[in-house]
Amino acid sequence: MRDDYGRRPSRRGVLAGGIAGAAVVGAAALAWPEGDHGGGHDAYFTGLSAALTKAGVAQPVLVVDTTRLDANIKAVGDTLGKAGSQAKGLRIVVKSLPCHELMDRVAAGLKTKRYMVFNQPMLVEMGTHVPDADLLMGKPLPVAAAAAYYDALGAQAPGPQWLIDTPERLAQYTGMAKARGVALSVNFEIDVGLHRGGLTDPAALAAMLAGLDPAVTARGLMGYDPHVAKMPGVFDMRGKALARAKDIYARMAGVLKEKAPLKDGQAPHTFNTAGSPTYALHTDDPVATEVAVGSAFVKPTDFDIDTLAHHQPACFIATPVLKVAEPGLVPGLESLSGIAAFFDPNTARAFFVQGGHWLANPVSPPGLQLSGLYGRSSNQERWSGSRRVPLKPDDWVFLRPSQSEAVLLQFGPLLAYDGAAITGRWPVFEMSA
Repeated sequence: MRDDYGRRPSRRGVLAGGIAGAAVVGAAALAWPEGDHGGGHDAYFTGLSAALTKAGVAQPVLVVDTTRLDANIKAVGDTLGKAGSQAKGLRIVVKSLPCHELMDRVAAGLKTKRYMVFNQPMLVEMGTHVPDADLLMGKPLPVAAAAAYYDALGAQAPGPQWLIDTPERLAQYTGMAKARGVALSVNFEIDVGLHRGGLTDPAALAAMLAGLDPAVTARGLMGYDPHVAKMPGVFDMRGKALARAKDIYARMAGVLKEKAPLKDGQAPHTFNTAGSPTYALHTDDPVATEVAVGSAFVKPTDFDIDTLAHHQPACFIATPVLKVAEPGLVPGLESLSGIAAFFDPNTARAFFVQGGHWLANPVSPPGLQLSGLYGRSSNQERWSGSRRVPLKPDDWVFLRPSQSEAVLLQFGPLLAYDGAAITGRWPVFEMSA
């Protein structure tokens, strides 16, 4: 006998599991009965279920609701364009929306050609298929990744603004550029309070700019501040963190403007800041010229925060139910399953879905919970629910991803849903880290 992961359980493991299971059931018998949280799909997920079935879908897929996506695009535009705000450009975060059709919809809605890229495979993809894109790296990469980019696209390819965080990395990139005859554009990562690397001392930035090789152009700064949105409201901790971040940015920007003034014909400096959690906090920022936004357009659960309350969830995992078991028996403790279901009716039925173990949690139908005894499974994950959950084989379970990056790459083409029907299948990028 093997468990869900193909491992052969030991006698000690089986015995321990049985004792632990009996203890759990015994503890439940001493507790107040759990409420029944089950139910069926609401009108929205009933409609999505019908659309998937009509489209002949029969495997786990990731659905993007284009109506909600468009509403989120409008929310970003309205926020950045509201009266009294400083003009801000919008840079699309590629890793969070790794699909050309998805990004094209955002780019068209917000009239931008700016993108932020985080790894070499996606950089080559963007350089190949969106040659007029304005690319900024979102993290410093080993110089070998930059060399691979020019090897793939040629020395004359319009390179991105490479992100530089240390004098050593600047020296490496400068050497690579001179060896290949490449005109290099660089952007400097600064630490505005996240403490995940980047320059912290204006004097250090000044020294790097003073020693800049003529083949290298300093384009701007990148300061990422998602920590601000996570600051508690007490004692105005968020306001103080935001003020500190803006102050650091302003001092660094002053150094860059002084030491690397714009040359004739050079594009304006790129002063990039924020991210999905904090972009709405920068509408009155007098220094930053642009904000980066990605996940907020589809709003996975990690972005259920107050700064994005004006956004809607727009991406869902849909997976078919393979099997339904009632009662939902507990392996090795079958005789106690009824007692467990009495004290927690949400364990009465068991639903085995196709696939699983995603960075996601069920959102419909309500009342589903992971089986603690079975654990996670990438093959056919078990979820429990009450008798009020009316699922049967071939019905759909819907989950909300906790993030969009990586998860959007796991299901093949994204399915576009307009609120009534599946209207398109959008290929995603190849899997990469």
